[in-house]
Amino acid sequence: MVEIEFQQKTKELIDSLKSICANYGLGNDGNEFKIITQTFLYKFLNDKFAYEAKKIDQTIAKAENWEEALASMSEDDFDMLQLQMGGNTARLKPQHFISHLFSQQNTADFAKLFDDTLTDIATSNNDVFAVKTDGGAKIVLFERLSQYIADESKRDDFCRAIINKLVEFSFERIFTQKFDFYATIFEYLIKDYNSNSGGKYAEYFTPHAVARIMAEILVPQDQRGKVKNVSCYDPSAGSGTLLMNVAHAIGENRCSIYTQDISQKSSNLLRLNLILNNLVHSIPNVIQGNTIQYPYHKDGKELKHFDYIVSNPPFKLDFSDFRDDLDSKENKERFFAGLPNVPAKNKAGMAIYSLFLQHIIASLKSGGKAAVVVPTGFITAHAGIDKKIREHLVNNKMLAGVVSMPSNIFATTGTNVSILFIDDSNDGKVILVDASNLGEKVKDGKTQKTVLTAAEEQQIINAFNNKETVEDLSVAVSYDEIAAKNYSFSAGQYFDVKIEYTDITPAQFTEKMKGFTTNLDSLFKQSHQLEADIKKQLKGLVFND
Repeated sequence: MVEIEFQQKTKELIDSLKSICANYGLGNDGNEFKIITQTFLYKFLNDKFAYEAKKIDQTIAKAENWEEALASMSEDDFDMLQLQMGGNTARLKPQHFISHLFSQQNTADFAKLFDDTLTDIATSNNDVFAVKTDGGAKIVLFERLSQYIADESKRDDFCRAIINKLVEFSFERIFTQKFDFYATIFEYLIKDYNSNSGGKYAEYFTPHAVARIMAEILVPQDQRGKVKNVSCYDPSAGSGTLLMNVAHAIGENRCSIYTQDISQKSSNLLRLNLILNNLVHSIPNVIQGNTIQYPYHKDGKELKHFDYIVSNPPFKLDFSDFRDDLDSKENKERFFAGLPNVPAKNKAGMAIYSLFLQHIIASLKSGGKAAVVVPTGFITAHAGIDKKIREHLVNNKMLAGVVSMPSNIFATTGTNVSILFIDDSNDGKVILVDASNLGEKVKDGKTQKTVLTAAEEQQIINAFNNKETVEDLSVAVSYDEIAAKNYSFSAGQYFDVKIEYTDITPAQFTEKMKGFTTNLDSLFKQSHQLEADIKKQLKGLVFND
C-alpha cells in the first residue's frame, strides 16, 4: 500500500471515530476531542506493540494471529520480550489488545470492560506516559471514555462501535513513515480541536511555514547530524508544532524536549504528538501549568537553561490577578526589563508576550539559540519594556536577526508578526528580513490568510543563513548600526534609498519644468473655482432657529 493510500486510510479512521461521536450526541461536544485522540492513541499503541514484537521475535512475525502467539507465551518470555522493546513502546498485556476487546464485545457491561482496559494501560505506563502538573499531580494517559455518554443504556453500544472501527485495519505500516507523514496525520487529527478556545494560553495553531523557517534557521542543513545531546524547550508549547520541527531537524534521538503550558488540553495533544514522533522519552518533561507564575523546569532554585528554545506565546492577556506576585526579589533577574502595568480600561490588552520573551532570554544556555514569534510592533517600539529588551539583546550581542512575516500568516489573528532569532554566540552581523510583501492570499473557511510558497520560504531561509543583503528583502547590519537607529529591528529602516538618475538635455529639462508649471497652474485654478462655488452655495443657504 503506497503512502498516500495509507494516509487516506488513517484519515478515514479518524473521520469514522468522529462520526461515531456525532451519532451518540457528542459532535462538537467539549469532550469529543478526548474520545477521538485517546481512541486513536490506543490504536496506535496497540499496533506499535505488534510492530516491535514482530521485529524482535520471528515466531510472532510469522504467526497467523500475533495476538494469540503473544498470549500463549510464558510470563517470563513475555516480560523478556517487553524488556527488549524500546522506550517508545507502551507496556501492554494480552488482555489489553484490541482483538481481545473485540472478542468480548457481546459480554454484559462491555463499556466497563472497555474503560477498565484503558485505565489499566494508563496505570501500567504511568511512569513514562503521564504528563505532570506544576503541582506534581499526574495526568494519566487514558480516561473512562464511556462516561461522556449521558445515557448509560447507550454506553455499551458506543464502546462496541469504537472497537469495531479500531479492528478494521492495522497501523503497522505507518511505523516506517517519516516526519512529514506524522505531521500531516497529527494536524488532521486535531484540526477541529486546536484553536484559541482551548484554554487561557491555548495556542493559535502555528503555521507550518513559521515552524519550518524557525527550524531551518536554528538548525541549518550543514549542522544536521552534528548536533546531539541537546535540550529543546518551549514555555508556551501548545500542541508542539514548533518543537516537533526543531526536534526533527536535530534528530529525535539526539535531543530531549521540555515544555510547559497552562492548558491541560494542549498538554494532552502535545503528549500525543511526542508519541507519534518517537519522543516518548520526553513525556516526563511535559508540564501542565503557568510558566510565568510557576516556572517548573529548574536546576535547584535557578531556572534550567536550554540549548534551543522556540515559542509562539500569547501576545495579549489579562494576568492582573497574579501580576503583583511577579514583582518579587527572585524574579528581578528573570524580568530584567520590567513588568507590564495593568491598563486602566483594557486589562485583556496586557502584553504578556514581553514576560515570555524575558523568561526565554533568562532560560537560554550560554551559546544557546532561540526563535520566538512576537507582534511586529515589538521590533520598533520607541520606549518601555520592548525597547529595553531590544537594548539588552543588542548590548549583550545576543541578536541573530528578525524575519518580519506577511500579514495574516496566522488565519486566527490579524496581528502582524515577526520571528525574533536569538543567538548567545553571535558576535558578527545581524540579519533583518522583511518578508511582508511575500505570499499569496487564500481563503481559509471564513477568514483569509497568507501562504508562502516553498520557494519563498527557501528565499527567506537562504537570505538569513547566508547573511545576505537582498534588495527589498534583507540587510546585514552591525550591532553599532542598530544602536544608532534607536535599536530598531525593522529591516526597512536599513534599506538603501534608491535614487534614479537620468541624463537629459537642457531643452528636455526646460520642457519638463514647463509641464510641472502648467500642472500647478491648473491645480490653482481648480482650487480657486472650488472656493468660489462653495461661497455661492453658502449664500443660498437659509438658517432656521
